[in-house]
Amino acid sequence: MAIIFNRKSVVAFFCWAILFATPGYSQQARLTNFLVTSTRDDLLIFLTIEGAFTENMKAAILSGVPTTVSFNISIDKIKNFWLNRKIVDKKINHTIKYNPLRKEFTVKRSWESDAIITDSITEAIHLMADVDSLKVVSLSMLEKGVQYQIRAKARLDKLTLPFYLHYVFFFLSMWDFETDWYTVNFYY
Repeated sequence: MAIIFNRKSVVAFFCWAILFATPGYSQQARLTNFLVTSTRDDLLIFLTIEGAFTENMKAAILSGVPTTVSFNISIDKIKNFWLNRKIVDKKINHTIKYNPLRKEFTVKRSWESDAIITDSITEAIHLMADVDSLKVVSLSMLEKGVQYQIRAKARLDKLTLPFYLHYVFFFLSMWDFETDWYTVNFYY
């Protein structure tokens, strides 16, 4: 028996798919708990992503889909009547992968040497959403008494599937998120 598609059934299917995929797209991921501090030698930042990991994303992670969140961090030296000068432009990644056989999550943060393995999805999501004590720049690169601007942004990297699956899971592009830039001005 052959399946016959008419124009109305195809349009109805696409409308249904868009309607039920929209809540994942309408989420508002944002950076919070942004803190800039220093040690004796380095400038450190702390930040958290809120509103990024929906139930659909958790379900995809539990199915074994590796997921990567990228953080872009930059520091500019503020110049009053001229263009700002870029001091640092850094990108870090957090990647999570679930192993259903071992029932464990592996979280790899590019700025740490070792991967973290846990059996709790709550802890794994917490590790994915937090950046803590990230060394952004050595204080020797900054001038005392000068104003600087640090900016940060997070984004979920696009899901890469085999080519033939892009047609089946076309709605996963609505799963992507990108936060607004979070900006802090400070004097060193």
